[in-house]
Amino acid sequence: MDPRIRHRLRCPVCALPLAAATAGTTRTLTCPRRHSFDVARQGYVNLLAGRAPHVGDTGEMVAARTDFLAAGHYDLISRALAEAAAVAAARYRAAHPQPGTTAAANPLVVEPGAGTGRHLAAVLAALPDAVGLALDVSKPALRRAARAHQRAGAALADTWQQLPLPDASVAVLLNVFAPRNGAEFHRVLDPAGALLVVTPAADHLTELVGALGLLQVDPAKPDRVAGRLGTRFATESETEHRTRLTLTRPEIATLVGMGPSAWHTDPARLTERIAALPNPVEVTVAVRLGVHRRR
Repeated sequence: MDPRIRHRLRCPVCALPLAAATAGTTRTLTCPRRHSFDVARQGYVNLLAGRAPHVGDTGEMVAARTDFLAAGHYDLISRALAEAAAVAAARYRAAHPQPGTTAAANPLVVEPGAGTGRHLAAVLAALPDAVGLALDVSKPALRRAARAHQRAGAALADTWQQLPLPDASVAVLLNVFAPRNGAEFHRVLDPAGALLVVTPAADHLTELVGALGLLQVDPAKPDRVAGRLGTRFATESETEHRTRLTLTRPEIATLVGMGPSAWHTDPARLTERIAALPNPVEVTVAVRLGVHRRR
């Protein structure tokens, strides 16, 4: 892991800094109190302080997401995040003008619930001096996130618990279709930083929801987002981004397989419903991007 990322990590047990250590052929990170955390062969570090409440996305879901995103279908999300992050980073740098400090030289971008790290990689590509950290509970996802970008690291972590980062250490937080731990987001985000939250709009994938029996977008989603962030954040702006995709039946199967509906649909019934769709199908992609600042 890049030392510029590693030295920002904190022990999930005692919150002390972590340092690299090598014992034989085992790669580990250790803290001054000798809590030790293994670095997987694929490059991510396991920073769970106990058992995770769930294992996250399966290998099949991660493979589906990798294929779907690699086809560019959700690139509008990556582009929107990269543009918003560039604005946020400029404001962050203005608040940290000392060129010799780590904060100014290498702003940290963190994505809790990063999945394969594709959106994080797009943001890092737009911020050539930044470094990034992908956090997730899914090992299959982290195997890919650890290789998503040369300036990105990855860690296995329960994002509902204390994040393995110091207070006020993050320049930009990304949250894309992922859980929101408002208290921890507020703790780790620099006062001059920004939280970028992507959520589905009401008509996101609307052509498929009814036809395939997928999970619907909660009409109260904006209120739930605000509730998770509570009084800790103020919304600076919100923009909507939408496009129309022309998807084949196999691409639709991949799309369903990568998201939460994969946990809630009967595979045989889903196959029947997809076979009954026209080929190809016009599908709406519609998301909201909120930029939030610490209060």
